[in-house]
Amino acid sequence: MAGKILRSLSTDLLNINGQQIRYGHFLRGKAPTIARSLEQRLELAKKREEYLNNQVNIGLPFTTIPKKALIKEWNAEIRANKKDSELEKSSRKLAINIDLQKAREVWWETNGPEHTYRIAEHYGIYQHLYKDAFFYPVIQLQVNYDFGIEDVLARVYTGNVIKPSEAKNQPTVNYNANSDTLWTLLMTTPDGNFTDPSNEYCHWFIGNIPGNDIAKGEQLVNYLRPIPSRGIGYCRYIFVLYKQEKRIDYTKYKKEQPCLNLLERNWNTLEFYKEHQDYLTPAGLAFFQSDWDQSLTDFYHYNLKMQEPVFEYDFPEPYVKPQEWFPLKRAFNLYLDRYRDQKEINKEFLLKKLKKVHPFRKPEPPLKYPNAHALHKSIPSWLKVEMKKERLGWGRINNIQ
Repeated sequence: MAGKILRSLSTDLLNINGQQIRYGHFLRGKAPTIARSLEQRLELAKKREEYLNNQVNIGLPFTTIPKKALIKEWNAEIRANKKDSELEKSSRKLAINIDLQKAREVWWETNGPEHTYRIAEHYGIYQHLYKDAFFYPVIQLQVNYDFGIEDVLARVYTGNVIKPSEAKNQPTVNYNANSDTLWTLLMTTPDGNFTDPSNEYCHWFIGNIPGNDIAKGEQLVNYLRPIPSRGIGYCRYIFVLYKQEKRIDYTKYKKEQPCLNLLERNWNTLEFYKEHQDYLTPAGLAFFQSDWDQSLTDFYHYNLKMQEPVFEYDFPEPYVKPQEWFPLKRAFNLYLDRYRDQKEINKEFLLKKLKKVHPFRKPEPPLKYPNAHALHKSIPSWLKVEMKKERLGWGRINNIQ
Protein backbone atom coordinates (compact mmCIF):
# COMPACT_ATOMS: atom_id res chain seq x y z
CA MET A 1 0.00 0.00 0.00
CA ALA A 2 1.50 3.34 -1.07
CA GLY A 3 2.73 5.57 1.72
CA LYS A 4 2.30 2.90 4.39
CA ILE A 5 5.21 2.18 6.73
CA LEU A 6 5.68 -1.46 7.73
CA ARG A 7 7.99 -2.46 10.55
CA SER A 8 9.41 -5.97 10.58
CA LEU A 9 9.77 -7.69 13.95
CA SER A 10 12.73 -9.77 12.81
CA THR A 11 14.89 -6.99 11.35
CA ASP A 12 15.92 -3.41 12.03
CA LEU A 13 14.71 -2.10 8.66
CA LEU A 14 11.78 0.07 7.67
CA ASN A 15 9.78 -0.73 4.55
CA ILE A 16 8.80 2.60 2.97
CA ASN A 17 7.16 2.44 -0.48
CA GLY A 18 8.79 -0.87 -1.14
CA GLN A 19 12.29 0.29 -0.11
CA GLN A 20 14.04 -1.00 2.99
CA ILE A 21 15.64 1.78 5.05
CA ARG A 22 17.57 1.20 8.24
CA TYR A 23 16.18 3.18 11.18
CA GLY A 24 18.18 4.39 14.17
CA HIS A 25 17.77 2.74 17.56
CA PHE A 26 19.51 3.04 20.91
CA LEU A 27 19.76 1.09 24.14
CA ARG A 28 17.64 2.47 26.95
CA GLY A 29 19.12 2.68 30.42
CA LYS A 30 22.56 1.46 31.38
CA ALA A 31 24.51 -1.08 29.37
CA PRO A 32 23.99 -4.75 30.34
CA THR A 33 27.58 -4.94 31.60
CA ILE A 34 26.94 -2.06 34.05
CA ALA A 35 23.26 -2.36 34.96
CA ARG A 36 22.25 -4.42 38.02
CA SER A 37 20.76 -7.83 37.48
CA LEU A 38 17.29 -8.79 38.71
CA GLU A 39 18.79 -10.65 41.69
CA GLN A 40 20.82 -7.58 42.70
CA ARG A 41 17.74 -5.34 42.43
CA LEU A 42 15.68 -7.69 44.58
CA GLU A 43 18.48 -7.85 47.16
CA LEU A 44 18.63 -4.03 47.37
CA ALA A 45 14.84 -3.84 47.67
CA LYS A 46 14.95 -6.40 50.49
CA LYS A 47 17.60 -4.43 52.38
CA ARG A 48 15.58 -1.24 51.92
CA GLU A 49 12.46 -2.92 53.30
CA GLU A 50 14.38 -4.25 56.31
CA TYR A 51 15.81 -0.77 56.97
CA LEU A 52 12.36 0.84 56.95
CA ASN A 53 10.87 -1.87 59.17
CA ASN A 54 13.65 -1.54 61.75
CA GLN A 55 13.52 2.26 62.04
CA VAL A 56 12.94 3.69 65.53
CA ASN A 57 10.98 6.90 66.11
CA ILE A 58 13.04 9.13 68.42
CA GLY A 59 10.97 12.30 67.98
CA LEU A 60 8.01 13.94 69.64
CA PRO A 61 4.50 12.48 69.19
CA PHE A 62 3.09 13.30 65.79
CA THR A 63 -0.59 14.23 65.83
CA THR A 64 -2.62 15.97 63.15
CA ILE A 65 -6.12 17.39 62.93
CA PRO A 66 -8.57 14.62 61.94
CA LYS A 67 -9.32 14.81 58.22
CA LYS A 68 -13.07 14.34 58.76
CA ALA A 69 -13.22 17.48 60.91
CA LEU A 70 -11.22 19.43 58.29
CA ILE A 71 -13.44 18.26 55.43
CA LYS A 72 -16.54 19.28 57.39
CA GLU A 73 -15.03 22.72 58.03
CA TRP A 74 -13.95 23.15 54.41
CA ASN A 75 -17.39 22.15 53.07
CA ALA A 76 -19.04 24.75 55.32
CA GLU A 77 -16.61 27.38 54.03
CA ILE A 78 -17.32 26.40 50.41
CA ARG A 79 -21.08 26.70 50.93
CA ALA A 80 -20.62 30.14 52.50
CA ASN A 81 -18.43 31.28 49.58
CA LYS A 82 -21.03 30.16 47.04
CA LYS A 83 -23.58 32.49 48.63
CA ASP A 84 -21.19 35.45 48.50
CA SER A 85 -22.05 37.35 45.30
CA GLU A 86 -19.12 39.78 45.66
CA LEU A 87 -16.68 36.87 45.88
CA GLU A 88 -18.12 35.41 42.68
CA LYS A 89 -17.63 38.75 40.86
CA SER A 90 -14.03 38.93 42.06
CA SER A 91 -13.35 35.39 40.89
CA ARG A 92 -14.68 36.18 37.40
CA LYS A 93 -12.29 39.16 37.23
CA LEU A 94 -9.38 37.05 38.54
CA ALA A 95 -9.05 39.46 41.46
CA ILE A 96 -8.98 36.94 44.34
CA ASN A 97 -5.69 36.69 46.20
CA ILE A 98 -4.74 33.59 48.18
CA ASP A 99 -3.12 34.05 51.55
CA LEU A 100 -0.04 31.84 51.08
CA GLN A 101 0.96 32.13 54.73
CA LYS A 102 -2.42 30.79 55.83
CA ALA A 103 -2.24 28.02 53.22
CA ARG A 104 1.18 27.01 54.53
CA GLU A 105 -0.13 26.97 58.11
CA VAL A 106 -3.02 24.70 57.11
CA TRP A 107 -0.63 22.43 55.24
CA TRP A 108 1.65 22.17 58.29
CA GLU A 109 -1.27 21.36 60.60
CA THR A 110 -2.44 18.57 58.30
CA ASN A 111 0.32 16.91 56.26
CA GLY A 112 3.42 19.10 56.70
CA PRO A 113 5.43 16.92 59.11
CA GLU A 114 4.59 13.75 57.13
CA HIS A 115 5.63 15.32 53.83
CA THR A 116 8.84 16.72 55.33
CA TYR A 117 9.67 13.29 56.74
CA ARG A 118 9.21 11.65 53.34
CA ILE A 119 11.40 14.20 51.57
CA ALA A 120 14.12 13.92 54.21
CA GLU A 121 13.98 10.13 53.95
CA HIS A 122 14.32 10.40 50.17
CA TYR A 123 17.46 12.53 50.58
CA GLY A 124 18.95 10.08 53.11
CA ILE A 125 18.95 12.61 55.96
CA TYR A 126 17.89 10.17 58.72
CA GLN A 127 20.06 7.31 57.49
CA HIS A 128 23.22 9.44 57.34
CA LEU A 129 22.62 11.23 60.65
CA TYR A 130 20.86 8.66 62.86
CA LYS A 131 21.36 5.32 61.02
CA ASP A 132 18.21 3.35 62.01
CA ALA A 133 16.29 6.18 63.71
CA PHE A 134 13.97 8.90 62.44
CA PHE A 135 11.61 11.59 63.72
CA TYR A 136 8.70 13.65 62.47
CA PRO A 137 9.55 17.39 62.44
CA VAL A 138 6.53 18.54 64.43
CA ILE A 139 8.04 22.01 65.01
CA GLN A 140 8.01 24.19 61.91
CA LEU A 141 11.54 25.55 61.52
CA GLN A 142 11.94 28.72 59.46
CA VAL A 143 15.50 29.53 58.39
CA ASN A 144 16.06 32.65 56.25
CA TYR A 145 19.26 33.95 54.63
CA ASP A 146 19.47 37.68 53.96
CA PHE A 147 22.05 38.10 51.20
CA GLY A 148 21.99 41.86 50.81
CA ILE A 149 19.18 42.48 48.32
CA GLU A 150 16.31 44.54 49.67
CA ASP A 151 13.15 42.55 50.48
CA VAL A 152 14.71 39.34 49.13
CA LEU A 153 15.44 36.33 51.31
CA ALA A 154 16.65 32.81 50.63
CA ARG A 155 14.48 30.54 52.75
CA VAL A 156 15.53 27.00 53.64
CA TYR A 157 12.81 24.46 52.91
CA THR A 158 13.49 20.78 52.19
CA GLY A 159 16.33 20.36 49.73
CA ASN A 160 16.12 23.62 47.77
CA VAL A 161 19.36 24.99 46.32
CA ILE A 162 21.08 27.97 47.97
CA LYS A 163 24.48 29.06 46.67
CA PRO A 164 27.41 29.58 49.11
CA SER A 165 27.51 33.31 48.29
CA GLU A 166 23.86 33.60 49.35
CA ALA A 167 24.45 31.71 52.62
CA LYS A 168 27.69 33.40 53.69
CA ASN A 169 26.04 35.28 56.56
CA GLN A 170 24.42 33.77 59.64
CA PRO A 171 20.71 33.12 59.01
CA THR A 172 17.73 34.10 61.13
CA VAL A 173 15.87 31.16 62.68
CA ASN A 174 12.27 31.26 63.88
CA TYR A 175 9.96 28.68 65.44
CA ASN A 176 7.05 28.63 67.89
CA ALA A 177 8.04 27.79 71.47
CA ASN A 178 7.13 28.76 75.02
CA SER A 179 9.56 31.06 76.79
CA ASP A 180 10.07 28.59 79.66
CA THR A 181 11.41 25.82 77.37
CA LEU A 182 15.01 25.12 76.30
CA TRP A 183 16.20 24.18 72.82
CA THR A 184 19.36 23.22 70.91
CA LEU A 185 20.03 24.14 67.27
CA LEU A 186 22.59 22.33 65.14
CA MET A 187 23.64 22.83 61.52
CA THR A 188 25.77 20.02 60.08
CA THR A 189 26.68 18.49 56.74
CA PRO A 190 27.38 14.78 56.16
CA ASP A 191 28.98 15.53 52.77
CA GLY A 192 32.46 16.60 51.81
CA ASN A 193 34.54 15.92 54.92
CA PHE A 194 38.19 16.15 53.84
CA THR A 195 39.78 14.00 56.56
CA ASP A 196 37.17 11.40 57.54
CA PRO A 197 34.21 10.68 55.20
CA SER A 198 32.34 8.93 58.05
CA ASN A 199 32.19 12.22 59.99
CA GLU A 200 30.28 15.43 59.41
CA TYR A 201 31.22 19.08 59.75
CA CYS A 202 29.49 21.15 62.43
CA HIS A 203 28.64 24.51 60.83
CA TRP A 204 26.67 25.98 63.72
CA PHE A 205 25.90 24.92 67.31
CA ILE A 206 23.76 26.88 69.76
CA GLY A 207 22.58 25.26 72.99
CA ASN A 208 20.30 26.10 75.91
CA ILE A 209 18.16 28.48 73.85
CA PRO A 210 15.35 29.99 75.97
CA GLY A 211 12.17 29.67 73.91
CA ASN A 212 12.79 30.89 70.38
CA ASP A 213 15.29 33.63 71.26
CA ILE A 214 18.40 32.42 69.38
CA ALA A 215 20.42 35.46 70.46
CA LYS A 216 20.17 34.45 74.14
CA GLY A 217 21.37 30.90 73.51
CA GLU A 218 24.87 29.64 74.24
CA GLN A 219 26.86 29.73 70.99
CA LEU A 220 29.34 26.86 71.19
CA VAL A 221 30.46 26.77 67.54
CA ASN A 222 30.13 29.92 65.44
CA TYR A 223 28.44 29.89 62.05
CA LEU A 224 30.47 28.69 59.06
CA ARG A 225 29.18 29.25 55.54
CA PRO A 226 28.69 26.25 53.19
CA ILE A 227 32.01 25.09 51.70
CA PRO A 228 31.16 22.49 49.01
CA SER A 229 34.31 21.56 47.10
CA ARG A 230 34.60 22.14 43.41
CA GLY A 231 33.70 19.04 41.42
CA ILE A 232 31.76 17.01 44.02
CA GLY A 233 28.30 18.34 43.16
CA TYR A 234 25.63 19.22 45.71
CA CYS A 235 26.16 18.95 49.47
CA ARG A 236 23.36 18.83 52.06
CA TYR A 237 23.31 21.33 54.92
CA ILE A 238 20.91 20.27 57.67
CA PHE A 239 19.33 22.22 60.52
CA VAL A 240 18.01 20.10 63.40
CA LEU A 241 16.16 21.61 66.36
CA TYR A 242 16.22 19.61 69.62
CA LYS A 243 13.95 20.10 72.61
CA GLN A 244 15.78 19.94 75.95
CA GLU A 245 14.31 18.44 79.10
CA LYS A 246 16.72 20.48 81.24
CA ARG A 247 19.75 22.73 80.96
CA ILE A 248 22.71 20.76 79.53
CA ASP A 249 26.40 21.40 80.12
CA TYR A 250 27.90 21.74 76.62
CA THR A 251 31.30 23.00 77.79
CA LYS A 252 33.30 20.26 76.05
CA TYR A 253 31.85 21.23 72.65
CA LYS A 254 32.77 24.90 72.92
CA LYS A 255 35.35 26.06 70.36
CA GLU A 256 37.47 29.15 70.19
CA GLN A 257 35.65 31.61 67.98
CA PRO A 258 35.91 32.21 65.14
CA CYS A 259 36.67 28.52 64.57
CA LEU A 260 38.34 28.21 61.16
CA ASN A 261 40.09 24.89 61.75
CA LEU A 262 38.03 22.23 59.95
CA LEU A 263 39.53 19.42 62.06
CA GLU A 264 37.97 20.99 65.16
CA ARG A 265 34.61 21.02 63.40
CA ASN A 266 34.52 17.24 62.88
CA TRP A 267 31.15 16.04 64.11
CA ASN A 268 29.05 12.92 64.53
CA THR A 269 25.33 13.49 65.10
CA LEU A 270 24.62 9.91 66.14
CA GLU A 271 27.28 9.92 68.88
CA PHE A 272 26.10 13.33 70.09
CA TYR A 273 22.50 12.14 70.31
CA LYS A 274 23.42 8.86 72.05
CA GLU A 275 25.26 10.80 74.74
CA HIS A 276 22.37 13.19 75.41
CA GLN A 277 19.34 11.15 74.33
CA ASP A 278 17.87 11.20 77.86
CA TYR A 279 17.50 14.98 77.74
CA LEU A 280 17.27 15.77 74.01
CA THR A 281 14.46 15.08 71.52
CA PRO A 282 14.69 16.12 67.84
CA ALA A 283 11.67 18.21 66.93
CA GLY A 284 12.41 20.43 63.91
CA LEU A 285 14.14 19.89 60.57
CA ALA A 286 15.08 21.98 57.53
CA PHE A 287 17.84 21.45 54.98
CA PHE A 288 19.14 22.85 51.72
CA GLN A 289 21.67 21.90 49.05
CA SER A 290 24.63 23.91 47.87
CA ASP A 291 27.34 23.50 45.26
CA TRP A 292 30.58 25.32 44.49
CA ASP A 293 30.63 28.90 43.28
CA GLN A 294 33.38 31.44 42.62
CA SER A 295 33.10 33.07 46.06
CA LEU A 296 34.61 30.00 47.74
CA THR A 297 38.03 30.44 46.09
CA ASP A 298 38.91 33.48 48.17
CA PHE A 299 37.26 32.00 51.29
CA TYR A 300 39.48 28.90 51.17
CA HIS A 301 42.64 30.98 50.61
CA TYR A 302 42.12 33.94 52.95
CA ASN A 303 39.83 32.57 55.67
CA LEU A 304 40.53 28.85 55.95
CA LYS A 305 44.22 29.34 55.01
CA MET A 306 44.28 26.30 52.75
CA GLN A 307 44.55 25.45 49.10
CA GLU A 308 41.17 25.17 47.43
CA PRO A 309 40.33 21.48 46.87
CA VAL A 310 39.31 20.61 43.31
CA PHE A 311 38.03 17.17 42.37
CA GLU A 312 38.09 15.93 38.79
CA TYR A 313 37.07 12.67 37.21
CA ASP A 314 39.96 10.59 35.92
CA PHE A 315 38.65 9.39 32.56
CA PRO A 316 40.07 6.10 31.25
CA GLU A 317 42.17 6.15 28.11
CA PRO A 318 39.99 5.81 24.97
CA TYR A 319 40.09 2.43 23.31
CA VAL A 320 41.85 2.36 19.94
CA LYS A 321 41.36 -0.82 17.98
CA PRO A 322 44.28 -2.34 16.00
CA GLN A 323 45.17 -0.74 12.68
CA GLU A 324 43.79 -2.08 9.42
CA TRP A 325 45.55 -2.45 6.11
CA PHE A 326 42.86 -0.66 4.11
CA PRO A 327 40.52 1.47 6.28
CA LEU A 328 37.63 2.14 3.91
CA LYS A 329 35.44 5.27 4.04
CA ARG A 330 37.64 6.96 6.63
CA ALA A 331 39.74 10.09 6.19
CA PHE A 332 43.37 9.08 5.69
CA ASN A 333 44.94 11.74 7.92
CA LEU A 334 42.38 11.43 10.73
CA TYR A 335 42.75 7.67 10.79
CA LEU A 336 46.54 7.85 11.13
CA ASP A 337 46.36 10.59 13.77
CA ARG A 338 44.47 8.22 16.06
CA TYR A 339 47.68 6.20 16.42
CA ARG A 340 50.04 9.16 16.98
CA ASP A 341 50.97 11.08 20.10
CA GLN A 342 48.63 14.06 20.55
CA LYS A 343 51.51 16.32 21.60
CA GLU A 344 53.34 15.54 18.38
CA ILE A 345 50.23 16.41 16.33
CA ASN A 346 49.77 19.73 18.16
CA LYS A 347 53.43 20.58 17.63
CA GLU A 348 53.10 19.87 13.90
CA PHE A 349 50.06 22.14 13.57
CA LEU A 350 51.73 24.88 15.61
CA LEU A 351 54.88 24.89 13.45
CA LYS A 352 52.74 24.96 10.33
CA LYS A 353 50.86 27.97 11.66
CA LEU A 354 54.03 29.79 12.73
CA LYS A 355 55.41 29.59 9.18
CA LYS A 356 52.81 32.19 8.16
CA VAL A 357 53.53 34.50 11.09
CA HIS A 358 56.08 37.31 10.74
CA PRO A 359 57.06 39.49 13.72
CA PHE A 360 57.16 42.73 11.65
CA ARG A 361 54.52 42.19 8.99
CA LYS A 362 50.76 42.09 9.05
CA PRO A 363 49.14 38.72 8.56
CA GLU A 364 47.90 37.98 5.06
CA PRO A 365 44.27 39.01 4.55
CA PRO A 366 41.86 36.07 4.32
CA LEU A 367 40.38 35.12 0.98
CA LYS A 368 37.10 36.85 0.26
CA TYR A 369 35.55 33.72 -1.24
CA PRO A 370 37.67 30.83 0.07
CA ASN A 371 35.92 27.98 -1.73
CA ALA A 372 35.88 29.86 -5.05
CA HIS A 373 39.60 29.14 -5.52
CA ALA A 374 39.98 25.79 -7.24
CA LEU A 375 42.35 23.14 -5.96
CA HIS A 376 44.50 21.00 -8.25
CA LYS A 377 42.94 17.72 -9.34
CA SER A 378 45.99 15.72 -8.29
CA ILE A 379 45.48 16.62 -4.62
CA PRO A 380 43.87 13.70 -2.72
CA SER A 381 40.39 14.19 -1.35
CA TRP A 382 41.39 14.07 2.34
CA LEU A 383 43.98 16.82 1.78
CA LYS A 384 41.44 18.95 -0.13
CA VAL A 385 39.10 18.78 2.85
CA GLU A 386 41.88 19.88 5.20
CA MET A 387 42.87 22.78 2.94
CA LYS A 388 39.25 23.97 2.68
CA LYS A 389 38.87 23.82 6.46
CA GLU A 390 42.07 25.82 6.88
CA ARG A 391 40.80 28.49 4.50
CA LEU A 392 37.45 28.75 6.29
CA GLY A 393 39.05 28.88 9.74
CA TRP A 394 37.80 25.46 10.76
CA GLY A 395 39.64 22.46 12.08
CA ARG A 396 42.42 21.73 14.52
CA ILE A 397 45.07 24.02 13.09
CA ASN A 398 42.90 27.05 13.88
CA ASN A 399 42.19 25.92 17.43
CA ILE A 400 45.84 26.23 18.46
CA GLN A 401 46.53 29.62 20.05
